[in-house]
Amino acid sequence: MKTQRYPAPELKDLPEDIRLRVLEVQEKAGFVPNVFLALARRPAEWRAFFAYHDALMLKEEGSLTKGDREMIVTATSAANSCLYCVVAHGAILRIYEKKPLVADQVAVNYRKADITDRQRAMLDFAIKVCLASHEIGEEDFAPLHAHGFSDEDIWDIAAITAFFGLSNRMASFSNMQPNPEFYLMGRVPKAK
Repeated sequence: MKTQRYPAPELKDLPEDIRLRVLEVQEKAGFVPNVFLALARRPAEWRAFFAYHDALMLKEEGSLTKGDREMIVTATSAANSCLYCVVAHGAILRIYEKKPLVADQVAVNYRKADITDRQRAMLDFAIKVCLASHEIGEEDFAPLHAHGFSDEDIWDIAAITAFFGLSNRMASFSNMQPNPEFYLMGRVPKAK
């Protein structure tokens, strides 16, 4: 396995605000996802990245569920061939949807996945934003509206897709590797 091109800083060497956030994540997940340390080599960028991440992925407004958001990330990260994000966000998707097979299905071919018609319409739009945003036209909004997505929800779909396009490219060029823990998350019951 190739190693990461840019060495991650040590947790002890991080600015206090970043170190505390990483420790919170570690407490919750049981490990530190590699992205938190890899991006911390540039603290100002880390803060901006995670502020936008949280604004998109943790917001309460709108009709997108946490599972929907992770599904967008998994499908578009697969379209961008981003190993880190497919594995990491696929794990979170499995947990939120409570379906151990869904992330693999969405990553390989969401059109055949065990998802709702509403989610399929959402992913059709996200993939078009991902691969051909310059071709988005009024006709692309009607199927989303028919499934109850508001214009603000549609903005969220596009923004999540665009943000993770950045994330995918950073992870891929730097050879960021998914933590081994991600591979089994949501596939097998948690040890008690």
